[in-house]
Amino acid sequence: MRLPTEPGPERDAAVAVARHAVESGVTLIDTAHLYGWGANEELLAEALHPYPDNLLITTKVGVVRSDGPEGWAYDARPDSLRAQVEQGLRRLRTERVGLLQLHRIDPKVPLAEQIGALHELRQEGKVGHIGLSEVTAAQLAEARRTAEIASVQNRYNLFDREYEPVLEACEAAGIAFLPWRPVAAAATGPASVLDAVATELGATAPQVLLAWLLARSPVLLPIPGTASLAHLKENLAAADLRLDESRHRRLDGMARPA
Repeated sequence: MRLPTEPGPERDAAVAVARHAVESGVTLIDTAHLYGWGANEELLAEALHPYPDNLLITTKVGVVRSDGPEGWAYDARPDSLRAQVEQGLRRLRTERVGLLQLHRIDPKVPLAEQIGALHELRQEGKVGHIGLSEVTAAQLAEARRTAEIASVQNRYNLFDREYEPVLEACEAAGIAFLPWRPVAAAATGPASVLDAVATELGATAPQVLLAWLLARSPVLLPIPGTASLAHLKENLAAADLRLDESRHRRLDGMARPA
């Protein structure tokens, strides 16, 4: 989402970041139609196609450009979802999206129709797995009555655990949980314990936040965004950071800031 897509040196640097991520062992790249209205998908195709066999490209549909004040609108009507997927396939230069996520549930369309449309695309071989984004545990359960759900992408981090029940539901069902905004609270959350743990480990606060997430659950895979090689390397290094029981308990006890 953070990668610049306008032609020029910044775009060239973004291509280099995407390529270095995969060269460094990253096997999941998350994008969406909403990110530049397809420009991010095109950037990733330029950087990574032909895709390595072990690379999972995941994109999201269900949000479209709008003339309204926000510039976007929900649109998960079956015909619209099919058109969005077809367009995404062309931009990504592939015949199959490994993981297709419903970016937001459209309140104007029955959920069974939205998931049913994605299920049909999966049966046709255009979608490998189906995921959801920003859903409640009840919505996840309802969606699973229509099709198999492989992942959920909800906002979640050390300071923001509103979707704890969804994470627990994913754990029980063996569904991947991909928290977006995994480190955004670092600048605004209570710094004392977080900074102390980071200092003790010789790490940065964002690295500790990522390490906490990785230790939180076996189904949890954070998806931090970046636009620079230095930040990418910092994020990747968090995978090697280990929190002992005492530090994990100290962090786990921190409440979301008021």
